[in-house]
Amino acid sequence: MLPSSRGTLYPKRLPDLYRLEPPPGARALVRWFWISSWNLSDGSVSRQQLIAFPALNLVVESTMVGLSGPTTRTSHRDLSGNGWVVGALLRPAAVPAFTDDPASLRDEYVALAEPELHARVGESFGDPPSELGRRAASEVLADWLIARVGDPTPDALQANRMAELAEADPVLLRVGELAERLGTSERTLQRLASRYVGLGPAALIRRRRLQEAAERIRADPDADLASLAAELGYTDQAHLTNEFTRVLGLSPAGYRKDAVG
Repeated sequence: MLPSSRGTLYPKRLPDLYRLEPPPGARALVRWFWISSWNLSDGSVSRQQLIAFPALNLVVESTMVGLSGPTTRTSHRDLSGNGWVVGALLRPAAVPAFTDDPASLRDEYVALAEPELHARVGESFGDPPSELGRRAASEVLADWLIARVGDPTPDALQANRMAELAEADPVLLRVGELAERLGTSERTLQRLASRYVGLGPAALIRRRRLQEAAERIRADPDADLASLAAELGYTDQAHLTNEFTRVLGLSPAGYRKDAVG
């Protein structure tokens, strides 16, 4: 099941956002496709604010094709006028087809010269957008990725597994535990993360905890922060507050007030 709002800090403020499973042939390359379109009145602005998944995104939007690198902090984009975007949250196995050094793309969004891909996705998406068009556009992007990346290597698949566990398993709190679960060494995990992610394995675990903390605070405004910190494996509430504030720029209590208000 796809997480409907995890990673999105203020989902109620966004235009329509859809997350679609990739077709079978692309599942080793794409975590999911995320698709949005908007048509805002003159002067209106919709700000997307994210604590993104620790991964690269291939993005085809109405005006360009871009590659978004892994983030170390919250990010945002202001939408205005009308437009659309079809994005692919890439699994680590797809990354070497775009860069040998994903760390160089941290907090960056770079344009890709792919006019044919842009035209094909746009034609499939259609106007006005529909469920059929969204699925067709994601399938075009999936086919393009499969052709570009080819068959993942064993190392690439191991990197996928590393990211999956770090993202989803709440029991894993330390890199050593992640290495033990994968039957490998911490040094190997560091190498895989450097080659296929651009962030260290500890950062993958920290991002999952922060995303979950934000989602829990948003879903349950009355949640006790000390209890939440303990459930998510933080040393104490101060530890949660410091990490939350460092990455998001506001405290858990401040986020709760902002998200609910």
